[in-house]
Amino acid sequence: MYDTRRLAVAALLLAGALACANARAQEPVTIGLVVPLSPPGDPTAGQLIRRGAELALDYYNGKGGVLGGRKLQLSVQDSQGRPEGGVAAYRRVVGEDKAVAVTGFFHSSVNIAANEVAKSMGVPTLGTQTSAADITAKHYEVAFRTHLIDPLRVAAWLEFMQKKGFKRVSLLAETSDYGVGLVTETDRQIKEKKLPIELQSLTFDRTSTDLTPQLLQVKAFKPDLLVNVGVGAPMDLMIEQAATLAITPQVPMLVSYDAPIRPQFWQLHPNTGDKLYFIAYYSPKQTLSEIGTWFTKAYEEKYKESPVYSSLNGFGDVAIIAQAVEQAKSTDPKAIIQTLETGKFAFWSSGDVTFPKADGVFWHNFSPPVLILQFQKPGQDWKEAEVVFESGK
Repeated sequence: MYDTRRLAVAALLLAGALACANARAQEPVTIGLVVPLSPPGDPTAGQLIRRGAELALDYYNGKGGVLGGRKLQLSVQDSQGRPEGGVAAYRRVVGEDKAVAVTGFFHSSVNIAANEVAKSMGVPTLGTQTSAADITAKHYEVAFRTHLIDPLRVAAWLEFMQKKGFKRVSLLAETSDYGVGLVTETDRQIKEKKLPIELQSLTFDRTSTDLTPQLLQVKAFKPDLLVNVGVGAPMDLMIEQAATLAITPQVPMLVSYDAPIRPQFWQLHPNTGDKLYFIAYYSPKQTLSEIGTWFTKAYEEKYKESPVYSSLNGFGDVAIIAQAVEQAKSTDPKAIIQTLETGKFAFWSSGDVTFPKADGVFWHNFSPPVLILQFQKPGQDWKEAEVVFESGK
């Protein structure tokens, strides 16, 4: 009788343990998404990245999820584009929501700050649209990125300047890790390559609502090109105030990232966007992967417009994390980090993505090609803008 009772109790305990294990096996796998959804960050970029990330969940959950049926879910947090906001958001998605990896980062300063916390908490970060060198140059085990890094961006626009014959260049940059990093790198490469370019570097606080003092200095310098290194509202402000002060269009402007591809660009700049140059990382003429093709179709059906790079990379980064979980056969962050370092991953673009332990800033980094586009007429669809430069060609 005693043995029978012992066996019954053991059976009940085993059944309970199996039930708990089965319940854990069916729990969703959480991916953290830290994006700017309010000022002083760039909320448009945050929403575009979020769109892509959510469609990645649709794609993988529609195929049964990961690890034999576990669904993916997002924990979305607003960084406000502030380093302290990014740190708090990272702590929340990792500490409270148990995210297995965190992506979505748009502002370099936010990504850099979050990496300092990630280094101790051990859950990997994957920068979606952050370019400052220190994100990967510090060689942190937890830090990965799928975006253009500053040295490549600068090398591209310096080559473009050489081809166009621009010899006097004004670079007006915000005092963020992104802006200061690009000023420093541009100056360094001009000196290292002994280029015949006279550079005027000016900075402004990213919360500025009037860039007139700096733009008057630009006007007095009489440059051949003005490089706009503002993000979000400051970028838009510079376009308008440079035109008001009659600097542009006589002096062409190059925007340092791909904000002009956004649907609302011509609503904000109906009379000042013509002939604008801007950096881009994607052209509809590029060949897409199988999942990239799926995403483009799904995005157009849902939002009635073509996807832009921010959404493509938001989708691609969540797709990479999903594949890393599946390849690692685990949600353990250490296993995911090891898999990210050694695996190959499908992305929205053709070809595999890898994160080698490379030298310098190329550590754990995958970079898209650099394109420079130019609008040829007011209201022009960015997909029809002229590609005036492409890195490697």
